[in-house]
Amino acid sequence: MGSAGVSFPMTEGLDAVWGYTPSVENMRTIMDYFAFNKHLMSDDLARMRYEASARPGVHEAYAAMFPAPRQRWIDALASAEADIRALPHETLVIHGREDKVIPLSNSYTLADWLPRAQLHVYGRCGHWTQIEHAARFARLVGDFLAEADAAEPFPL
Repeated sequence: MGSAGVSFPMTEGLDAVWGYTPSVENMRTIMDYFAFNKHLMSDDLARMRYEASARPGVHEAYAAMFPAPRQRWIDALASAEADIRALPHETLVIHGREDKVIPLSNSYTLADWLPRAQLHVYGRCGHWTQIEHAARFARLVGDFLAEADAAEPFPL
């Protein structure tokens, strides 16, 4: 879902998310990168997420994961094309067309490289596909898992 896995140039949205420093205003700013539908972003949600991020030790642990310069972490999270192409598993790749955090092109690349991939792109959707299209997302994932469980394995 809105996956990394392949290298890409740092986006403004990802840099803002990884560079977050705790405040209600900063949380509100990064939340605007997550959703296409800005009506989902409320002051109450921003405050709740800020309060979670401001608990003792939380921000320090978060900030330690992706210190600047951040492009190196994108590259470190990327897998080699040959390794991705070798994955034999049924894979569901989901992305929001208007994602400002992870480029949609990542999912197109993954869907191309994964031999048994299905790609679903939600229009009018940002990085939070599971929130912006919650019911549709749950059905899609549920159907995918049910189909994968019922499918007979076949050799590649």
